[in-house]
Amino acid sequence: MNIAIVGASGAVGQEFLRVLEEQNFPVDNLLLFGSQRSAGTTYRFRGQEITVKLLQHNDDFKGVDIAFTSAGAGTSKEFAETITKHGTLMIDNSSAFRMDADVPLVVPEVNPEDALNTPRRIIANPNCTTIQMVVALKAIENLSHIKRVHVSTYQAASGAGASAMAELEHQYGQILAGEEPTVEKFAYQLAYNLIPHVDIFMDNGYTKEEMKMYNETRKIMHSDVEVSATCVRVPVMRAHSESVWVETERPISVEEARRAFAGAKGVVLMDNPEKKEYPMPLFLTGKDPVYVGRIRSDLSNPNGLTFWCVSDQIKKGAALNAVQIAQSLIEQGVFKK
Repeated sequence: MNIAIVGASGAVGQEFLRVLEEQNFPVDNLLLFGSQRSAGTTYRFRGQEITVKLLQHNDDFKGVDIAFTSAGAGTSKEFAETITKHGTLMIDNSSAFRMDADVPLVVPEVNPEDALNTPRRIIANPNCTTIQMVVALKAIENLSHIKRVHVSTYQAASGAGASAMAELEHQYGQILAGEEPTVEKFAYQLAYNLIPHVDIFMDNGYTKEEMKMYNETRKIMHSDVEVSATCVRVPVMRAHSESVWVETERPISVEEARRAFAGAKGVVLMDNPEKKEYPMPLFLTGKDPVYVGRIRSDLSNPNGLTFWCVSDQIKKGAALNAVQIAQSLIEQGVFKK
């Protein structure tokens, strides 16, 4: 297959290179695209040096089967027609098309069949926090319809990019040296702090990130589920954590939930409180699955269940999910290996 990566020099673009290699994805020819700043940079893939080409409005995507795009919503909107005009399938990691009615929003463990309907030759990759949550929710939804979700997210610095990770690291050094920490990427100092503010605030008091979780979950799961989210930035380098409370139509026992999570695609059960075994971002960075633990019956609602989940948001929350979309299309016969 002929594959392109748009935004190859970014954190997710680099993750695409690693994931394609790890997954042994069938790549005959790989093209890398980037901005004026990154054009000319070379990256190694399967023993070959590949030079990043400048993304332009031309015919460079002719003959490309799939383009993985991760260069921001503005770039995706501007270049969507250029990328798809010769039939290339664009799997887009930005927020540009997620809520468009004629663009499927896909998490392969939840709704792989949606990827078959692409009138605009675009498939949207959901927000990272939504991806890991719906992978876990699917296991419970299979037991009983989920009516309501309350979720608090604990989002790593890397969710704001490589420069945000560097700023967090730099802040710790500055504080230890007795200096005033540099604050540029976030509203406040992140080191030794939590910031209950991810993305911009909306008129209803929720942030854009929180509303993404509401809207995207309903679209992916084809559900009337009500979702209320609080998204918090935490001083962790990589991998997001979520505390999730669900209300189902019938009571789900802890044992039933554990069995469901243990058998769910893309989920690893890590729930042994007696041995202090539960998911933590420190140990799960770079891993593929969504890890679930701390499963409890809710004390205030007989139909309530609470759990904790952790996943690497650059991997499963971005590059890996996009590659898995492509893999599901191969499995469904859309592309041949």
